This record gives sequence, structure tokens and C-alpha cells, in this order.
Amino acid sequence: MDAEVISAGILREVFEAGEVTIHEIRNQIGTGTAHLLHESLRLKNIPYRVDVLDDDNAAALRKFCLIYYDIRALILDLALKLDMMRHLDYLPRYKQQILSLEVMKIYAPLAHAVGTNHLSLELEDLSFQYLFPYSYLYVDTWLQSHETGGRSIIDIYREELFQALKADTLLTALVDDISVEGRYKSRYSTMKKLLKDGRKPEDVNDVLGLRVILNPKPGAGYSASEAGERACYRAHQIIQSMWKEIPHRTKDYIASPKPNGYKSLHMAVDASDNGRTRPLMEIQIRTTQMDRLAVGGTASHSLYKAGLTDPVEARRLKTIMLAAAELAALRLKDLPNTNHKGIEIDQRDRVFRLLDKNGDGKISIEELTEVIEELGAPGEDAREMMHLLDSNSDGSLSSDEFHMFQKQVELVRCLEARDDQYKKLLNDKLHMADDSGLIQVYSKEFGNRLAS
Repeated sequence: MDAEVISAGILREVFEAGEVTIHEIRNQIGTGTAHLLHESLRLKNIPYRVDVLDDDNAAALRKFCLIYYDIRALILDLALKLDMMRHLDYLPRYKQQILSLEVMKIYAPLAHAVGTNHLSLELEDLSFQYLFPYSYLYVDTWLQSHETGGRSIIDIYREELFQALKADTLLTALVDDISVEGRYKSRYSTMKKLLKDGRKPEDVNDVLGLRVILNPKPGAGYSASEAGERACYRAHQIIQSMWKEIPHRTKDYIASPKPNGYKSLHMAVDASDNGRTRPLMEIQIRTTQMDRLAVGGTASHSLYKAGLTDPVEARRLKTIMLAAAELAALRLKDLPNTNHKGIEIDQRDRVFRLLDKNGDGKISIEELTEVIEELGAPGEDAREMMHLLDSNSDGSLSSDEFHMFQKQVELVRCLEARDDQYKKLLNDKLHMADDSGLIQVYSKEFGNRLAS
């Protein structure tokens, strides 16, 4: 990111607090920073452009963002959304779920579409944790069950592979640097894989992942490119000697690159040991040049240079971005939406009229307090509810505000039912006996959080 994006990120909170005006920013910092601030504030209200956040509307909002907004403003807003998701604990439960659903349906796919995969994965996992807390617990516990002596199994495998590659003289003659990166698949993606097509946990091949990146050196009659390819194939042979390769999972994109120029060698291995079953591990092998293309890509490189003057190239890149957004959204299509057709409008109006005792078209704090106390709850609950639901702060609830509250209640019920469904499926799938007691400990923690 350039200086303008960093400046806009620093000034965003100050600007929203009214401590500085957009004109002051433009005059003292620069037009570019002022423009990005303006764009990011427009993006802030994107979810409220639709009444119902179903799959079709979410897809339309993503397309709208990609077409009409500065890509740098999008990335700035995604970074701010990530910061928000990391600090949701202070909000009421239903508000956490509403915001998390917006992030899961709009912002996580957007982050994937613009090439910020690390943002996308963390946004997914944080949203997953708030939307389906018990399902998240089961997946997280299952992944933690593969730890050994307090160390993550992926860290153990990463170190084993790094030492084996470094010790091979044929490989070190071809490269001057070796790095091995490790990662778990996101919790949400892992759940989707576990529940898909009735597959067993051991058949999910990319829960664990390693990436080998080799920096080739020219010499011995080879160019850097030739040395890099030879190094990748040599690394493949070393890995074959360490773990059992799953042949039908191997994909050689070095010999046969993808149409977009992507090159890498993919393989999956069974790393089970001492009779203990592990998930299959995916390993990618590539050179530093291949990695730059895979991570940044030609489209990302052009966009970040801020020099898109060719309209044909701009249209081509926009098409790529939209396709990527749609692809990312496929993972999310079974999430519940807020279009609850089972709730009839006349039923909503009837409930509103029962609370609106004087018939003036709004529910006052006195009317709400009277109803709450009739139910045996303290009047303070009514004041807290009014504070949460009174979006325009006029001291009363309109029919629109009350109907939005009903939608939120139904959404929370829907999410809780779906979470219970996923929890049962995951329990059957993973056969977790919970010898470590993690589920009981985490269940108590989640229960305390949900009750607070």
C-alpha cells in the first residue's frame, strides 16, 4: 500500500470523530488522501443499500464495490473491518451476529477477490466464530488435537521438511535460499470441507498445508529458470522419500501452467505416523518468481501501480475481479439470510400495535417499560432495549425500527439452529471423545460469553 492509503487509514477515526474536515485533509495532506477517505466512508454504508442481505443482494453489492470504488479504498475498508471483527466482544450478541454475517457475505469474498487472501481467511474465521460458535469450537478442537507436546503439528512438519531440503546437496547446488511456510486451512473452510459430500476427515487433503519456495541460482550450464524447475522437481523427490504421496492429488503446473501463467507443483501426502491418523497435507513447491506471480498476480500488479490508463486493460481486470468475487462466494452460499418469509407482515404489525398502546404509530419508553414490567423484568431492561433499537435516537421506536428488531431476532434464532445442526454433524464426523477435556472447557467459556 502507498502513502495515501496509510495516511487515510491513520486519519479515518480522527475524521469520523469530527476533529478534522475533509477540506483540511485535502489542503494539508493531499487530494489523494482526501479522496480515499471519502471513498472509504461511502463503502461503510454499503450493507444498508439493501433491505434483505440474501445471496443475490450480497453478490450485487460485491459487484457494485468492485466496479465503482477505488481498489485502494476497498482494501483500506477491509483492513478496518478486520480491526472491527477483532474487537466485537463489547457488543450485544445479536449485533455481533449481524456484523459477522455482513462480513461473511460481503467483505470476506471481496478480500479474496482483490487478492488479499490473508485478510479473507481471518475475516472468515472471525465471522465463523461469532455466527456458529459451537461449530467453530468443534473444528478448532479437532485441529488442536493434532498438536504434539504443545507444538502445532504443522510447525513440526515444516521444520522436518526444511531440514531435509537443506541437507540435500543436489538441491543446494541449484538454489541459494530455501524457505518453507506452513498454515492450517481456515476453520470455516475446514468445516465446509468436513461437511461436504460425506467425506471422512482423513480425506480432506488441504487442512494442513506447506509451501516450499526456492530461490534458484544460475550455474552449471543452467539458466535461473531452468535451475528453478530442476530444484522444484528435486524437492518433490525429497518429499516422496519422507511421506507417502497420494498420486491422484499431484498436479504439475510447472510442466503445464494454467492459462493465467500460474506455475507450481502441487502434491498431497499422508503424514500419519505411529498408527495415529492425520489429515492429508497439501504441499506446494515453487520458485520465488512463481510465488510472486501466484501471490500478487498480473492483475494485482497493474492495479497497485495506479496507472490504469488503457480502457481495454481496465475492463479486462474488472472482469477478472468480478469472476473472482463470484468464485469466492460459492463457499458461502449455504449461510442463512435475513429474508424470513415465514413471518407475515400483518403479524409484525399486530405485535407492534399491541405494544403501541396509545396508537400514535410509535412505541415510547413508557409503553415499552410497562410491557417489560408486566413480563416480570425490571424497567432497566426496557431502557437498555430502547438504547439498542432506537437507531435515530428520538426516544421511541418506529414500526420500521421494531420490524428490523424482529428480523434480527429471527436471524439469531436461525443461526443458532444452524449452529446446532452443524455441531451434531461435526460431532458424528469427527468422533471426538474429548480425552483432553477441551470441549468441556471451551463450552463453558462460550456459554459464559453467550450469556453475557
